[in-house]
Amino acid sequence: MARVHNFNPGPSALPLAALERARDELLDFNGTGMSIMEQSHRGPVYDAVHEEARGLVRDLLEVPDSHDVLFLQGGATAQFALVPMNLRPIGQSADYVTTGVWGQKALKEAKHSGLAREAATTIQDGKFFRVPDSSEIDRDPQAAYLHFCSNNTVMGTQFAEFPESPGVPLICDMSSDIMARPVDVSKFAMIYAGAQKNLGPSGVTLVILRKDLIESGRKDIPFIFQYRTQAEARSLANTVPTFGVYMLRNVLAWLKSQGGVQAIHEVNLKKAAQLYSVLEERSDLYQLAVEPESRSFMNVVWNLGSQEADLACVARATEAGLVGLKGHKIVGGLRASIFNAVAPQSVNALCEFLRDYRP
Repeated sequence: MARVHNFNPGPSALPLAALERARDELLDFNGTGMSIMEQSHRGPVYDAVHEEARGLVRDLLEVPDSHDVLFLQGGATAQFALVPMNLRPIGQSADYVTTGVWGQKALKEAKHSGLAREAATTIQDGKFFRVPDSSEIDRDPQAAYLHFCSNNTVMGTQFAEFPESPGVPLICDMSSDIMARPVDVSKFAMIYAGAQKNLGPSGVTLVILRKDLIESGRKDIPFIFQYRTQAEARSLANTVPTFGVYMLRNVLAWLKSQGGVQAIHEVNLKKAAQLYSVLEERSDLYQLAVEPESRSFMNVVWNLGSQEADLACVARATEAGLVGLKGHKIVGGLRASIFNAVAPQSVNALCEFLRDYRP
């Protein structure tokens, strides 16, 4: 078996151990004579997996009792609509920090159903090269919440320190760096993340939400879209994506075996530092647009000065077994998504390629 070095931005690399576990259990899960995909989502066999997954989330992120853990569907994009629907009272506004395309989409969705305003943005000529300093955020003390995205996969920017929102609930789209660094969950009213970058395959969205906000959320929206509906049913109000949750369980079990979030964070920082170092060494060829203080350790973005040169480099890398390096169409260039499951050996291979590359 020859596996490539996978730098795709999502769906992205999965830990080999999590995949091998799924392979070994695929046809006969725990002696039941059938796959976990064939189990009833309300039966005891799947329920044990479901609760183990929820427990691993609580354990790895040290989620306090004040917060609930939900597994939802629709991706993080669905949360762009569900957050204001549930947590913004009629007539009240919400604040958004826009540092990339996903923040822009979240704000657009919020404005579609009510009052929302841009509390800060760092857009420049249609692109984002940095995240704002806390002092640049124009906070509304009466806002229903302050929303931001912790890591921007498209541009390759990331908050090194999270914004604060005294007196206003803080909500974070953490899709692309969830479980990649320690987080004080108690400081957040809500964290949500699509699974397909650091948690598992696509199809599951993790939501960590304060219980008091679940209880006080609006009741004039459809029941299926109310957070309380899924909270009361342990995310089983409708058929949960059982295989997605199962794979999330496998990935989180692997993460725990690696030493947990703090340990993987140290690995992530080393991987990113190594890659940025090579790109800076070859500044005659590679260009880094993101300001150093805002550089992401999850998504490293660079270019070679022209679309033709970028595509040629991507093609050569693909031939060498380094896949998924083409940059987002909005930004162009190249992008290496080095999420938790991307092994240091893959980053080593990429660094060797970039160091030796000649157009």
